[in-house]
Amino acid sequence: MTLIEIIFILTGTCAVLVFGGKLVCLLMMLVPKLFCPLPETFFTSLGKWAVVTGGSDGIGRAYAEELSKLGMSVIIISRNQEKLDRAARKIELTTGREVKVIAADFTKDDIYGHIQENIEGLEIGILVNNVGILPSQIPCKLLETSDLEERIHDVINCNVKAMVKMCRTVLPGMQQRGRGVILNVSSGIAKIPCPIYTLYAASKVFVERFSQGLQAEYKSRGIIIQTVAPFGVSTAMTGHQKPDMVTFTPEEFVRNSLKYLKAGDQTYGSVTHTILVMTSMAGRDCAVHSHLGPAE
Repeated sequence: MTLIEIIFILTGTCAVLVFGGKLVCLLMMLVPKLFCPLPETFFTSLGKWAVVTGGSDGIGRAYAEELSKLGMSVIIISRNQEKLDRAARKIELTTGREVKVIAADFTKDDIYGHIQENIEGLEIGILVNNVGILPSQIPCKLLETSDLEERIHDVINCNVKAMVKMCRTVLPGMQQRGRGVILNVSSGIAKIPCPIYTLYAASKVFVERFSQGLQAEYKSRGIIIQTVAPFGVSTAMTGHQKPDMVTFTPEEFVRNSLKYLKAGDQTYGSVTHTILVMTSMAGRDCAVHSHLGPAE
């Protein structure tokens, strides 16, 4: 066998492995019950309580409602007491599950003692780190952001520090019991450079890298740590876009994404959003190669 033949065989084998892997991933997305099934008692076996940050509205509220329907009591944390109470009443009436509320502004530095006091001694099976903010409601370049210094502080506190501190708060109990789930909500735009969303996108890259490292550290202790990275979801942050084939309601997205809890350390929550990520990354690679040009 000549060297050229060996090269062709190796190249073909690599191609088959790459595309085979992508096919398996796609099949997992299409038939999660077959590839990553969850027992009916999975959620309640983790512990009595689920904690959801940013839980009074949007994706966070949808997580609280869905986890309640799956048999868990929930603690929702957000800064607006009125919205928290309204969300709690609805969940209790709809599901009959117990709901606790904690009013806390995650842009502030001195809230975690208060949170710790309110969840002390509770068996927390799931933590959903959902809370997050944009630097500006109207996308703009970094230096054009109003009150830039304040916004930098708020985004880092809310999108980055809150996740780390909440993990620090609940992980000891999960580690002691040998079970638990932490879902860290990122964004599909973390996969590509995103001008005019630069600070927000960068904060979501941190969410992904932190989550991947933490999963490697604690997977052997029976804890699932997964990044959830949606693209279009109709929430206040996205201007309540009209739901369609690409943009989901929060309830649709959460219900679907929970099917992929055992599908790996990251999920995009749906086949549609997975395809969007793959397309975006392919476009990014093409743009990079075009920018670099031919080697000299």
